[in-house]
Amino acid sequence: MVYLNMPDATLVNYYIAGGEEALEVLIKRHQSKIYGFIFSKVSDAELANDIFQDTFIKVINTLKSGRYNEEGKFLPWVIRIAHNLVMDHYRKEKRVQFQYDSDELPIFSFIKDDSNTIEGDLIQGQIEADLHLLLKELPEDQRQVITMRMYQDLSFKEIAEQTDVSINTALGRMRYALLNLRKLIDEKNIILTEI
Repeated sequence: MVYLNMPDATLVNYYIAGGEEALEVLIKRHQSKIYGFIFSKVSDAELANDIFQDTFIKVINTLKSGRYNEEGKFLPWVIRIAHNLVMDHYRKEKRVQFQYDSDELPIFSFIKDDSNTIEGDLIQGQIEADLHLLLKELPEDQRQVITMRMYQDLSFKEIAEQTDVSINTALGRMRYALLNLRKLIDEKNIILTEI
């Protein structure tokens, strides 16, 4: 086959131009690395096969639509797609429903989870990133009380003293912060995922 010794970037260009065999060479060339990456995250052969297939469906759709711009970095790009699909799988598998009668957000207990699984690390990283973005949207006084309570583990008495307000004001800010976070999560369709 004429394509066998060509670099990835050349094969991608041939495939985009209509050379279907070029994609077959790319898949065969990188199959074991991509499948191995996926399997290392999910530890289930059938699920790994499904995600592998979904990965290449995304690859094909992106290439065919002309949105591919990672020239020379084909394998890392495909691994990134596979990683995102693994994340999507874990998000769908383990959803947490909000308990609107509680003042505590379950997300904070997940952030402090010490589990050392790869899935847990992936999910925890995504939750932390989502939360970081949401906190930026809160008013400064609400963001401050959330940070002091959840990350610095201060009591409301200590928060009140450090911010020079009454305990009731500190509690009120926390309540409004939680309500606003719930609202932002609903508006942005963010899924809180249990580790």
